[in-house]
Amino acid sequence: MDRRQFIALSVAGAAAPLLRAGSAFADTKYPAGNIRLLVPYAAGGVVDAVARNWAERMRQPLGTLVVENQGGGGGTIGAATVARAKPDGYTLLFGDTSCQIIAPYLMLRPPYDPTKDFTPISMIATSSTAIVVHPSVPATNLAAFVKYAKEHQDKLSYGSAGTGTVTHLAGELFKQLIGAPKILHVPYRGAGPGLIDLVAGVLPMMTPNVTSQVLAFHRAGKVRILAVCAPQRLKAAPEIPAATESLPGMVVQLTCGVLGPAGLPQPVVDQIAGITAKVVQDPGFNQALGAAGLEARSDASPTGAREFLVAERKHLLPIIAAAGLKPQ
Repeated sequence: MDRRQFIALSVAGAAAPLLRAGSAFADTKYPAGNIRLLVPYAAGGVVDAVARNWAERMRQPLGTLVVENQGGGGGTIGAATVARAKPDGYTLLFGDTSCQIIAPYLMLRPPYDPTKDFTPISMIATSSTAIVVHPSVPATNLAAFVKYAKEHQDKLSYGSAGTGTVTHLAGELFKQLIGAPKILHVPYRGAGPGLIDLVAGVLPMMTPNVTSQVLAFHRAGKVRILAVCAPQRLKAAPEIPAATESLPGMVVQLTCGVLGPAGLPQPVVDQIAGITAKVVQDPGFNQALGAAGLEARSDASPTGAREFLVAERKHLLPIIAAAGLKPQ
């Protein structure tokens, strides 16, 4: 499924009876105008597609959300705009693991404090990374590949979508868990070029996010997904094992959701989170996400969002430190 199909499903489901809850908010003063939704990445990516899907489904009960892409700095430029915005609910961020955890940590002078400058509202969807190999690699399951990787670590390399991405952290966590520090990291400028080399056999291993394209390559026999780096198997591909089934702790995911500036009024937070909770339970929304390789979060509450970000920092920052990545 490409981005246009993904958004088309969003629009088709936006009028679902499930979300005709606008009257419940008719007596509130918020919103009295358009809401600016900052996506801190270029248009066309995974986070952008989920943001537009969510925004389309929020328009009927909440009002108009104007999506604005403001990329750069690993998501920190757009996120900084929201961090500096007036906390009135009219400027929101559709952020993710990168701009809330990884990118600020890797900057000597980050433009915001991700733990103090935002109000988490709802974490909405998750994209899992995966351990993927070329079919020529003599391993058909993760346990066999772990053995192979340990024995051939000085000759093995893996590709990622770039240094400091979740795909990079997935590869580094794999090395750390199996005790194979000599496996070489090959960073690409995005997942696309790396996948081209993987399919061509130039690259033996990659740790990309699971997308409809990656699943299609796997099902066509062009690559082999040995495991998804998630706590459990994906609903969209239940035949593929979760890495934790044979390698405990092998979980690296990209999660995205909506946040506001620090000091956002609680009634505004609760209003947005309440509608979002209905969106993530909508079968049409889940179908659109699943077809694109993502899954909706089961808890879209503000408390769940705060607790998730705290737990994810505790999980990812030690991986970054152990990989030797330092602020620059």
